[in-house]
Amino acid sequence: MVDTKVETIARLAQWKIESFGPTVPYRRSDPFKIGIWNWHLSVEKSRAIYVRLFPEPSRVAKDQPPIARFVVRVANAARRLYISPVHERLLRTSDDFACLIDINIQGRFVIDVEFLDLKICPLNGGEGSSIWPSEETVRNLATQSTLKSLSRMLNDSLLADITINTADGKLHAHRAMLSASSPVFHSMFLHDLREKESSTIEIEDMTSESCTALLSYIYGTINQEDFWKHRLALLGAANKYDIADLKESCEESLLEDINLGNVLERLQEAWLYQLDKLKKGCLTYLLDFGKIYDVREEMNDFFRKADRELVVEIFQDLLAVWKPA
Repeated sequence: MVDTKVETIARLAQWKIESFGPTVPYRRSDPFKIGIWNWHLSVEKSRAIYVRLFPEPSRVAKDQPPIARFVVRVANAARRLYISPVHERLLRTSDDFACLIDINIQGRFVIDVEFLDLKICPLNGGEGSSIWPSEETVRNLATQSTLKSLSRMLNDSLLADITINTADGKLHAHRAMLSASSPVFHSMFLHDLREKESSTIEIEDMTSESCTALLSYIYGTINQEDFWKHRLALLGAANKYDIADLKESCEESLLEDINLGNVLERLQEAWLYQLDKLKKGCLTYLLDFGKIYDVREEMNDFFRKADRELVVEIFQDLLAVWKPA
């Protein structure tokens, strides 16, 4: 089997190479997709060993050349690790980037490339624009005129008929909008509950800022920056008030930028809110991509605090990954 396939998850690309050395001094991967570009990795040995990253020649790469900010990690069979500094390069051809590897990587080894950002380089000069995150994943399909009207309703409290008590202040909203977005809110106003009689909702587990982000999502006016800033609070609210599309958007967002610094937190959130895609993504990152070795100390604390069923599931997946061939 020719080991030229690169596996990807979120912003991580991993190439597992089974054979490299004096008789095979050059390897090039199959194309793999990160962002809007297809990429190649190559490794070569002359007097030294170099890893190269470059986009596959195409109209997209020519008309919208990428500026990549990334880190290269290489681990050999003895688990000796090389970690590059953070690189930021305009990449057009294989000559634009070569990373010198200072460990022995004969035989089997693994190359990781973690993309921290990808920008489109403007052909007429100027600042590149990041392709992450995309506002299309957050904004609904309402027209701009409708969005402006809804924004004014929310910001100016036009004919607002509901008061929301948050952890640190009060907000105003419209029961029709809340009812349309959430069956839980709808039930509050439909039946003879306290919320219906008092026209007041208690959301004391959210700050005014995060609750404003929730209302902005419901009214279709949230911006990408606020969504990313408050997505964990939004996830909790989406679960509590059964707002399915918001819960799905939060899961997709959290799945997109899994890394060593947040993977265990994401795994706990996935278990707490029953997010199967996010849980699978975290376990794939840790086990299939071998990142569990990089968070060994954090795993000890995680196992002490995590739900017992989640710990059992992780161990079962570990056994499946490590069972003899």
